Amino acid sequence: MKIKIFVISFFSIVLINGQKYNLAPSKSFADEYFGTKIIDDYRNLENLQDEQTIFWMKSQSDYTSSLLAKIPNRNYYLDKRLEFDKRQGYSISDLRITGNDKYFYLKRNAGEKTAKLYYKESFLGEEKLLYDPSSFISSFNEDGTKEATHEFIINLISPSWDGNRIAISLSEKGKELSEIIILEVKNKYIYPEVINQSNPSNIGGIRWLEDNSGFFYVYYPVTDTKSQLFNKNTQSVLYKIGNNPNNRKVVFSNMNNPDLKIDKEVFPSILAFNPDDAYYIGILVDSEDFRRTFIINKKDLLAGKKNWKKLYDKDSKVHNIKLIGEEITFLSGYNSSNYKLCKTSVKKPNFINPQILVGEKKDEVFNSYTITKDGIYFTTTKNGVEAKLYLYKNGKEIPIKLPYVSGDIVLSSKGKDFSDIWVSCSGWANDEQRFKYNLKTNDFTLENLAPVIEYPEFKDIVVEETTVRSYDGVEVPLSLIYNKNIKRDGTVPVLMNGYGAFAESYSPYFSISYLLWANQGGMIAVPHVRGGGEKGDQWHIDGQKMKKPNSWKDLIACAEYLIKNKYTSSQKIALLGASAGGILMGRAVTERPDLFGAVIIESGVLNTIRVEQNGTGGTTVKEYGDPKDSVEFKGLLEMDAYYHITNGQKYPAMLITAGINDPRVKPWMSTKFVAKLLANDISSNPKLLKIDYEGGHGKDISIVKRYAGIGDIFAFALWQLGHPDYQPKENPKK
Repeated sequence: MKIKIFVISFFSIVLINGQKYNLAPSKSFADEYFGTKIIDDYRNLENLQDEQTIFWMKSQSDYTSSLLAKIPNRNYYLDKRLEFDKRQGYSISDLRITGNDKYFYLKRNAGEKTAKLYYKESFLGEEKLLYDPSSFISSFNEDGTKEATHEFIINLISPSWDGNRIAISLSEKGKELSEIIILEVKNKYIYPEVINQSNPSNIGGIRWLEDNSGFFYVYYPVTDTKSQLFNKNTQSVLYKIGNNPNNRKVVFSNMNNPDLKIDKEVFPSILAFNPDDAYYIGILVDSEDFRRTFIINKKDLLAGKKNWKKLYDKDSKVHNIKLIGEEITFLSGYNSSNYKLCKTSVKKPNFINPQILVGEKKDEVFNSYTITKDGIYFTTTKNGVEAKLYLYKNGKEIPIKLPYVSGDIVLSSKGKDFSDIWVSCSGWANDEQRFKYNLKTNDFTLENLAPVIEYPEFKDIVVEETTVRSYDGVEVPLSLIYNKNIKRDGTVPVLMNGYGAFAESYSPYFSISYLLWANQGGMIAVPHVRGGGEKGDQWHIDGQKMKKPNSWKDLIACAEYLIKNKYTSSQKIALLGASAGGILMGRAVTERPDLFGAVIIESGVLNTIRVEQNGTGGTTVKEYGDPKDSVEFKGLLEMDAYYHITNGQKYPAMLITAGINDPRVKPWMSTKFVAKLLANDISSNPKLLKIDYEGGHGKDISIVKRYAGIGDIFAFALWQLGHPDYQPKENPKK
């Protein structure tokens, strides 16, 4: 059990230059965990309402901004990205196609900060503008006004089954809270009611009723992101168009369904796959892929009944479920680390010994699938970077040759009653292209909604996929992106970007920023470390909790490989990680500070023994560990980068960023980390904190702001790695 021992000391140092002479105010606390005493010198910085904390965070952020402004060529990435946007003309995202062939999508023209909602009657139909988010009037402006005073982003669109209506979710300032409006497509009429206190882009989406008269969404009872109750006790709510949104009909929640014993930390969400299905699926969303799941007859739920039945629990290891009539299709991880494609029935569900359609593959991990009239199309990946496409039809597995070798594939279809299937292919050096596949002719037809642009400036970029032997002999996939003309003389600036958590695979994608880095003589290195999903469920398990050290030791092995093979040297490697990737990068640098020249961490999880006090601590303890468990606490302590900062050590330059509105990883984690670094580091390398006072967890921000943020990160890294184009005349590095 944890016992708190109260205040030990306090000190404050007068502001001089926002850096070494402005150490953070300190109020030390001592915690005891199972006989282990832990001193936390900056517990006070967790109080983001404290005036001293606010002042110190702002002074550090101001200092960081002033320092970044002195870097020559700082706007190179911003200017280049805007230049490429202008060349392309426009970009398309969030495409939705209804069964009657209506196209809805977000489109952003060059020069526009945010995307707008557009519509077509078919792929070749006339494009029509449906909605511009700049016209949105918030239902709860902070100052009580009814004017569009903030910059709202459309973060999700959901057309009704017939495509006659569309729900539009909007958010602002990076906040993971949304307001939903409903629009009639034919006349662009916007219903007067605004549904607030939701977040469909992250949890459950918006699920329409079969008669298109309303939908289910997840409601947040508490909207104050600073409250301990935020993200707790969320509810699935049924909204009928024309009703008062404040008269919410809760249909799935811990209070509405006490017999289901729904934990307050999870997000009860309702899934609906086809309008003619007889059932709704209720799923308890948390940080894990395998989730407790229930089922109910649609008529019963709509009649107000609460007779949900358990469908499966976490131990069944069911993933990516789909329902058609009385049949349930799913990916099974039960005794199958790489998964297998399976089927069972609603009437006699068996998830432990189901019907196996396609068995587990030795070197390929099942990634996704979609069901069409012709069969089940599914994708696999090898090492997370080599994608393949198959069709399961009439009991046979048919491989389909892709238009070109792809690192990642995204499938989309109109549903079980249609043959239409689209395959979007992409890779590290290949921009995403969308093809329609014809099974009868075995042909792919290009059907991009946005123009495909040539980038002759990247013609010399090559991609190398290799594996590196980690400290314990395990082979770790490593993706390398670089210009073929680089020399192996140990001088190449390397940016290592990784994640390694929550079974998320770092799949190849077309990143112009990566290619620009490579064109400036650098290399992008993506180590696919344990904790991700690149090599199946066991790969994830081997980077969790007590086994989390495998993640950063894999990264360290990859860095040493690049040095050994004379690509680079220790002073030429920069680390870049975000969110849970903060554990990876934070522990890599605290374990081997000699191995890296710079570290950039965005919204990083850096103080894991305090994970329960974090925004989503209740669900993420399942990934990191439970501080109330004597064994798992040891794992949390080992992965805690803040705890592993040692006095008298020389650490490389660091840029640590966070968003003040971040509900997932509270900005005090970044603040405490920098505070302790400044007090203990003896090097002259800068340790910078930058708080975005209009940002959150990195989502739902304007494109210009996103480009500028990437530009600052890359400029800082290139400055610290010694690139000649980024050295200030009066270099503040020394």
